[in-house]
Amino acid sequence: MLLISILIGLLSLVFSGFLIFNIMRQPAGDKKMQAIAQAIQEGASAFLKRQYMTAAVFVVVLGIIFFFALGPIAALSFVLGAFLSALAGYIGMMISVRANVRTAEAAKKGIGPALRVAFNGGAVNGFAIVGLGLIGVAGLYLIFGDPNLIVGFAFGASLISLFARIGGGIFTKAADVGADLVGKIEKGIPEDDPRNPAVIADNVGDNVGDCAGMGADLFESYVVTLIAAMLIAVSVFAAAANYILFPIAMAAIGIIASFVGTFFVRTNEKGEKAVWSALFKGFLITTILSIIGFAALAWSMFANWQGIFVSALAGLVTAFLIMLITEYFTAKDKPPVQNIAKASETGAGTNIITGMAVGLKSTILPVIVICAAILISFFAAGIYGIAIAAMGVLAITAMVMSIDTYGPISDNAGGIAEMAGMPKSVREVTDPLDAVGNTTKATTKGIAIASAAVSALALFAAYVEIVQLPAIDIMQTPVLVGLLIGAAIPFIFSAFCMQAVGNAAFLIVKEVRRQFKEIKGIMSGKAKPDYAACVDISTRGALKEMIAPALLAVLAPILVGFILGPAALAGLIGGVIASGLVLALFLCNSGASWDNAKKYIEDGKYGGKGSDAHKAAVVGDTVGDPFKDTAGPAINPLIKVISTISIVLASLFLMFSVLA
Repeated sequence: MLLISILIGLLSLVFSGFLIFNIMRQPAGDKKMQAIAQAIQEGASAFLKRQYMTAAVFVVVLGIIFFFALGPIAALSFVLGAFLSALAGYIGMMISVRANVRTAEAAKKGIGPALRVAFNGGAVNGFAIVGLGLIGVAGLYLIFGDPNLIVGFAFGASLISLFARIGGGIFTKAADVGADLVGKIEKGIPEDDPRNPAVIADNVGDNVGDCAGMGADLFESYVVTLIAAMLIAVSVFAAAANYILFPIAMAAIGIIASFVGTFFVRTNEKGEKAVWSALFKGFLITTILSIIGFAALAWSMFANWQGIFVSALAGLVTAFLIMLITEYFTAKDKPPVQNIAKASETGAGTNIITGMAVGLKSTILPVIVICAAILISFFAAGIYGIAIAAMGVLAITAMVMSIDTYGPISDNAGGIAEMAGMPKSVREVTDPLDAVGNTTKATTKGIAIASAAVSALALFAAYVEIVQLPAIDIMQTPVLVGLLIGAAIPFIFSAFCMQAVGNAAFLIVKEVRRQFKEIKGIMSGKAKPDYAACVDISTRGALKEMIAPALLAVLAPILVGFILGPAALAGLIGGVIASGLVLALFLCNSGASWDNAKKYIEDGKYGGKGSDAHKAAVVGDTVGDPFKDTAGPAINPLIKVISTISIVLASLFLMFSVLA
């Protein structure tokens, strides 16, 4: 079964390669379109290279520490996890910056061909992630035979994901906010107008944030959950092989189901509903096939298969329900977003108040769904059931990632169409693709957040087993202190991320204003803006500002573990999971609802583009940008970094903590 799973992982990479070949065969448009796409490619590649060089310093330093403190296997696993996480992000970004221009060209033929190119570009990312993840985990287990020896792989993946999420998120939102504040509000020009000096940086940001960042994020969620389930199998069932192998086999079945599901993402009908229906159909088919596969797998591997299958089913249903809930709170055709748009008639203040209320309301239903999944899976199969539920959420990562990455590709396609002066009929195709992409990005972030919470709970259980805590008593002062510190960490972490976007956006706004003032002829189209300057500002700002939140994530559990002890660290992990889950849901959903409220007005409601309501909605969207694309998504790897480093260093905390 292990070898078959590795083979399926390899086939996933082969399918990803086939999609790359197919996409590259598609026409890339005229010279003007290709020149714009080339500028986006160069900016994205330069940023990712510099970001990974910065992250590599952390990887090398921690790798050396692990080598001497924990042994060569731990160090090797850590470095391999970091490398494959970076590779997953790189693959996603490199194909997205090539699929964007081909999607714009395909839009000349209609919505069906354009959707297919954009979705296939996303599928490259999705199947590369699961292929690399499954091969990495299963291969290391095949070599070393003990999940405890490969926890470093999960930490390496989480660390790179943290950098990718923070750095990419800062870059993309600094450019986006800067472009909107000056271009839309002050100059009254369209979002992707080539006269805006920040427009290329904005499009670069979509790729380094939503493609590379989300790719690394879901890669680490995938491998962390796999390893957490294997660790619990070892501790609960005394290393019974079938319990260790079951989550690996689930991952293999999820790949097969996702492969079939990709062929159902098709439509020839116009409009956002048709696009959403096509994507939802692919997700639904994947979910149904996974349910059938998990039932057959559990039946064939366990005598008491019903409880384990129920746990896996709880995870799949959780992903499905959270997708529907998030879609309700963030889609243009639903009351929450339309209420925000209506509130914009009375100004930016009421827009922001209503958007925050929508975000706050959107947290309770996902939390209830996640809690129900935890309870059902626990009563069905104990703590192992919770780990299997987490794997159920993430088994269909290939499809989830395909739907997610489709969003920034279609967004870039619309930007290229605007900058290249393509016919209005092309924008009539790319606009609904982009609008649905905003909703799909929100729904997949919701699934990623849910997976982070449930998989972190499985890691939490593994940590408690390793440090041999019979119970966690919050009335013990160190545990209570750890709990409070943990609850505060996601907030101070988010503050770092939000402030970073504000600082970088401030510089972008000043630069864009300078160019409009000093470069004569930009507004008339006779002079070309200096796009590279804005790309460089976003790059330098992101690389500088991502260090502080990354250090917070790494150092907080180390300091608490060594000073207050393992029990206090357990409290910290619990606090991070609880507050991080709710805060991430609030940030991501409110940001997405502000974005689509703006687009709802741009469709002609409440005065349409250029109206006072539109200007208010742009301000709300500007506030929401770092919510949904920087701080909110970055909480996912924050939770996993803290959980995995706690497990990796657990033995040292037991020996050397000061107060324990």
